[in-house]
Formats: sequence, C-alpha cells, structure tokens
Amino acid sequence: MNAAGTKVRVVSMPSTNVFDRQDQAYKDSVLTPGVKRVAVEAAHPDFWRKYVGIEGAVVGIDTFGESAPGGALMKHFGFTVENVVATVKSVL
Repeated sequence: MNAAGTKVRVVSMPSTNVFDRQDQAYKDSVLTPGVKRVAVEAAHPDFWRKYVGIEGAVVGIDTFGESAPGGALMKHFGFTVENVVATVKSVL
C-alpha cells in the first residue's frame, strides 16, 4: 500500500519473449487478470498494449527526433514520478 492508500505492485519485465513462453498460470500470477495495469517504457507504447489491455495505459514515446540532454527529454516525454502517478490514477 502506498502513501495514498492505493495497493500497487511493480513488475519488471526485461524479456517479454521469456515471459510469453511461460504457461498461463505463471503469466496470471505475474499479471493478475482483472487488475488495472500501466506500463512505463522509454520507447513506442504500442508494444505494451497486449500486456496492459484496453483499460490500461502506457507512458511511452510516440514521436521521433527530439534532441536535448537526457534528463530534459525524460521530463519532456513524461517520465516523471508525477506523470506516472497521474497515469496510474487515470486508470483506477
């Protein structure tokens, strides 16, 4: 439970190929059916739709060609604590 009183769980998925090869019981134990999901990926968001579902959300980058220091780009694209929290709240 976080400070706002919302139960959250973070799942790291460094290899979707390995995850996809697991049996359904394992996949369901990691990505519990019926639970709202948000993916955070510093790449195009469409890939994660199969994991978050239509009621989920993805914080990602859907444009190309920006140039700036890394920290400025992360903020520009919404990779901030505030934006991730707001995105999670938007799906609840």
